[in-house]
Amino acid sequence: MADQTSDLDLAVLAGGHLTPVLGRYFERSWSHGVGHRLYDTSGKAYLDFANGIAVTALGHAHPAVTAAIHAQVDRLIGPTGAIGYSEPVVRLVDRLAATLPDPIDSIFLLNSGSEAIDGAMKLARRVSGRPVIIGFAGAFHGRTYGATSITSSSPNYRRGYEPLLPSIYLAPFPSVWREFDGDEDRATEVSLQRLRTMFAGVVPASTVAAIFIEPIQGEGGYLPAPTSFLRGLRELCDEHGILLVADEIQTGYGRTGAMWAFERAGIVPDVVCIAKAIANGLPLSAIATSRDLQERWGRGAHGSTYGGNPVACAAALAVLETIESEGLVANAAARGAELTAGLSRLQAEDERIGDVRGPGLMVGVELVSDRASKKADGALVDRLVARAADLGLLILACGVEHQVVRWIPPIDASRAEIAEALEIFGEALRTV
Repeated sequence: MADQTSDLDLAVLAGGHLTPVLGRYFERSWSHGVGHRLYDTSGKAYLDFANGIAVTALGHAHPAVTAAIHAQVDRLIGPTGAIGYSEPVVRLVDRLAATLPDPIDSIFLLNSGSEAIDGAMKLARRVSGRPVIIGFAGAFHGRTYGATSITSSSPNYRRGYEPLLPSIYLAPFPSVWREFDGDEDRATEVSLQRLRTMFAGVVPASTVAAIFIEPIQGEGGYLPAPTSFLRGLRELCDEHGILLVADEIQTGYGRTGAMWAFERAGIVPDVVCIAKAIANGLPLSAIATSRDLQERWGRGAHGSTYGGNPVACAAALAVLETIESEGLVANAAARGAELTAGLSRLQAEDERIGDVRGPGLMVGVELVSDRASKKADGALVDRLVARAADLGLLILACGVEHQVVRWIPPIDASRAEIAEALEIFGEALRTV
């Protein structure tokens, strides 16, 4: 590969015209990426366990994905959804539907996670004839108006935008470690009762179109919902004719050691929202449901100019083929066990690590001032993330108080890369 370094400070070049609104974890200038390394403009390599927030799940310039993109660019770039069909699109929806359990068999392609959430909200209201959408406190579903209306992982995402969509209600999420001291059964019992209380006194269940849930809250702090809670939620929705919507935007595509995080609970949602890793960096997302639901939604009830772009779909096909041929769901489970074991060893040595949680390669490390009080230490997380980057490892923060380090390595990460990242993280802990 030709030298791609230039030592440019791109932040300076961007200062005059690039929006100041977009938040960034780092102010570094990036040149290129190869495999699981991201390179800055001075040529320094970083082990990229941030992946553009779980997007480049197969790393950078993956050979199969890159080849698929190049081949498709030479054939057809522009979207054709409004005027017919293109091969990558129809092949992708067939392949994607095959990864999902019955009766989920119909795919609506869009461009982003937020769009998928907004579309799912429209579907739920139109199909059910009911107005109410229920989400969970601490959730992040996106930045468009609908998605923002059920997002509460940061007040900044909502501030100044009221009134948001009407008939949106937020229920408490079962935060197992912080609220229930690790007791999943108690977290499930209390949290399901809170929903029943909401139905009894705040919003009748007969008016609820859908309940949206991340099987593991992402921006909210990498908080796994207990499997028993997800099962109880499925039963509650069935009891009242409510659609259950799984936001798998960050948890899907093998991230948790299962193709879909909801599979770990043995349930089938009515709607699955998919994005991030789907095309390894190209803009693409999907709403997956039974054909019956989409037929009831109605022809022309929703649409997208760019959704299902042929180049993005070609990349997405290569992603699915790679996941299957290389056994990457199993790899995520195995590497995740190694990562969790290593982080647990660091926890035993450092009282500032309050909790290590999450399946597969979606692991949260909660930092506290002391374990007894569980007082969140977001400032420590910020210093730790910055120090790790200086040492050559990219990890990110999350959590309502910015108190959690989130680990989202590529799902094809190697044992050696997990060990390398743990060594760097340990060094960062010792020096902040």
